[in-house]
Amino acid sequence: MLEINQVSKQYAREKWALKAINLQVTTGIIGLLGPNGAGKSSLMRILATISQPTEGTVRWDGVDIRRKPDELRRVLGYLPQDFGVYPNLNAVEFLEYAAALKGLGGHKVRARIMELLELLNLHQVWKSPVGTYSGGMRQRLGIAQALLNDPRLLIIDEPTVGLDPEERMRFRSLLTDLSGERIVIFSTHIVSDIEATADRIAVLSRGELLVNADPAVILRRAQGKVWSVVIPDQQLQEARANWTISGTVRREEGLQLRVVSDVCPHPRATELAPSLEDAYLYVKAAREGA
Repeated sequence: MLEINQVSKQYAREKWALKAINLQVTTGIIGLLGPNGAGKSSLMRILATISQPTEGTVRWDGVDIRRKPDELRRVLGYLPQDFGVYPNLNAVEFLEYAAALKGLGGHKVRARIMELLELLNLHQVWKSPVGTYSGGMRQRLGIAQALLNDPRLLIIDEPTVGLDPEERMRFRSLLTDLSGERIVIFSTHIVSDIEATADRIAVLSRGELLVNADPAVILRRAQGKVWSVVIPDQQLQEARANWTISGTVRREEGLQLRVVSDVCPHPRATELAPSLEDAYLYVKAAREGA
């Protein structure tokens, strides 16, 4: 059990990256969803014991991680957004180095490394310098280093940034396979990544927690709030100024907009079933307009 109680983070006198965040996280995958600058990485660094909250507490199985960070560090795997590698090392050399930093040693470490390389489909390229790896391969290597100690808590920050669509799909499948009996927390601003993997979604915006619920509950919030409207091309800028638009498709008769709104936005608008992206925009717009 990971308990986040009234956690706030202040970087300057008027700059709060997080404001009174409350979350309880249990086994499974929780996705932190929000735009860049929402506070996701700040929260991740606090959970990984790299940063300290200005206010509030984080407890792992009832233990305050500020007072006893090693209680969590022993069972923690962490992949930061900016994951650096030593380009001249091969995969095994890099993971042996990462294991040493974690205090892992002995003959079992090499067996664990080879097991992870097999799991992450890197076993055929382990002799190549990691500087020659693609973005997706580097991300998989990052997951391997995070899994060296078979963590009970796995924290992954913006894991699919820079990946092509095929690599992103592979990464989503990998996260699902890894969840098992552990807690996986990953942050992203890409709604489809959350939709494909998360058991629960926490939406952050401007440092505040807007909602924490399973995807079905969030979808219900947008029921009856999504509309299809066709407008002439020249009215697009005006529409963007007045409506929350989640999608645009060019048709022969004009632009078909997907509009998120509490009320019918146009006399000829028709209601649509909401997607998770619609629901995310609805929750975000409702709080920002409050």
